[in-house]
Amino acid sequence: MSMDMSGPIEHFRVIIYQDLHIGPLDISISNTVVYMWIAIVLVALVLHLSMIRPKLVPGTGQLLAEMIYSFVARQTRLNIHGEGGRYVPLMFTLFTFILGCNLIGLVPGAFTPTSQLAVTGTLAVGIFLYAAGLRFYRHGLGFFRAFAPRGVPKILLPLMIPIELISFLARPVTLALRLFANMTAGHTAIGVLAVLGLAAPWFIQWLPLGFTIVQIALEMIIAFIQAYIFMVLSCVYIDDALVDH
Repeated sequence: MSMDMSGPIEHFRVIIYQDLHIGPLDISISNTVVYMWIAIVLVALVLHLSMIRPKLVPGTGQLLAEMIYSFVARQTRLNIHGEGGRYVPLMFTLFTFILGCNLIGLVPGAFTPTSQLAVTGTLAVGIFLYAAGLRFYRHGLGFFRAFAPRGVPKILLPLMIPIELISFLARPVTLALRLFANMTAGHTAIGVLAVLGLAAPWFIQWLPLGFTIVQIALEMIIAFIQAYIFMVLSCVYIDDALVDH
């Protein structure tokens, strides 16, 4: 029996539903855009329904929503020293959006927006530019002191400054690639296991399909962890921007 291996790859194919351009700007409507909006609507709807009638003794939905918010708020305050409270809304939005995009791809037939480097790259560059702009706004030309660490002998500055600059510019690259690679690898594994399960003889189909179920459970955990890592690193970059170097 020939096995169609386009299944796992098909999950990552971007489909353009409506080709739209404004000059050089491409604003075409694709499955990436559609599923990002679906993730946003679902997250907003779940949170709204969970908190529509808050009770002193919370139910399951309210308890889950409060736990997620408290978790994000605590991590934000821990990683952005002194001013973490003002960044909680931003980090909560970022965390829930990424988590929603990660989880929606686990629905059979759905598309994972965060498996696209364009999406994770845009998020990473956005956080990077925000942190860089915040650093320049707070410290002016002191922005450049971060590339010359205190206590480093002047003779070593020609070596240290390029290293610090490369490390600084690599932040959005590593931030984007980490989320993209984890989502892509996990969903590819699920796709391969599902294809193997369908192609296998009926009497052993349960084996790869059983592994698929385990992999999906693991991917749900990874979806949460990757949203958490992206949020925490974003907090670290903002905290670094606030510190006077």
